[in-house]
Amino acid sequence: NMVEWCLPQDIDLEGVEFKSMASGSHKIQSDFIYFRKGPFFGLACFANMPVESELERGARMKSVGILSPSYTLLYRYMHFLENQVRHQLEMPGHYTHLAAFYEDKKGVLHAGPGRGSSLPPVYWLPSIHRYMYPEMKITHPAGCMSQFIKFFGEQILILWKFALLRKRILIFSPPPVGVVCYRVYCCCCLANVSLPGIGGTIPESKPFFYVNVADIESLEVEVSYVACTTEKIFEEKRELYDVYVDNQNVKTHHDHLQPLLKINSADREKYRRLNEQRQMLLYSQEVEEDYNPCEEDLFVLFFLEQNNRIFQTLLEVSASQDKTLTAEHARGMGLDPQGDRSFLLDLLEAYGIDVMLVIDNPCCP
Repeated sequence: NMVEWCLPQDIDLEGVEFKSMASGSHKIQSDFIYFRKGPFFGLACFANMPVESELERGARMKSVGILSPSYTLLYRYMHFLENQVRHQLEMPGHYTHLAAFYEDKKGVLHAGPGRGSSLPPVYWLPSIHRYMYPEMKITHPAGCMSQFIKFFGEQILILWKFALLRKRILIFSPPPVGVVCYRVYCCCCLANVSLPGIGGTIPESKPFFYVNVADIESLEVEVSYVACTTEKIFEEKRELYDVYVDNQNVKTHHDHLQPLLKINSADREKYRRLNEQRQMLLYSQEVEEDYNPCEEDLFVLFFLEQNNRIFQTLLEVSASQDKTLTAEHARGMGLDPQGDRSFLLDLLEAYGIDVMLVIDNPCCP
């Protein structure tokens, strides 16, 4: 893989040639891919065209992509990138449209050392921003969330807990990888909290989108992320992740996280409520033409409210005199006092909340 052309020419693109073409892409005709490069996010469209050329070994494969400090607006350029990659396959070496696009859209990408931390924090909590800053509303295909729910079913509640605990979540899937990048985004949407004072002590969780073996070094130092890969070798590198998702199979090699893999009655109740709200939304969309909140907003708000309810209760208990968290509190937060006991303990530790849990462990007589 090599970078054939870029603007501006002085930007550091090391590794982008592998990020913008997922490993295993030669087996498919087209794909799109989200990735990270330092403090920037990229979106690239890939296409593969058979050619009668021994030099190119019968196939011409290219990706055309863009980098931006935020991923929330990348999707709106997907159509342009798809057209351009076709154009590049059919007429290699003609970059006029790409140069014009760059001139029209170019912003200042701070590529200097140490500037990453001073960029506006738009990398995480994508959907919180949708309520605070409407101009940053992420654009993604309608149905992205419903596909996520359909694909994982009740297991989204397992992913929700791991995302809230800011675990390192790695999703494996063979190409095409575009739809898997959306799963990374949906996973991130599960962990939003909009209460002041929450999250100050916990690491920012970051959507890394597509990663490959070239990213191993940077993943080694991350304490929290959500990413996807097409490379099976990652499964063996257990020190890089806490949770490994192989298609619909969610697993962890950490003993203390094993209880979180079990679906409990409170999880089933949440899943039932989520589906009930989705059905009501579909019905209201049919009945009232002008009433048009989208399923994405419903999904995001459902988990935002759930998370706020949990942390509101925890903060109230920690401010009370006896700081005692009871089974009644757990039920009030929409959790299973027994089934979610270890999740609650992990949550208190991760967020540094000082309360005492007085829910009996059913294993101990």
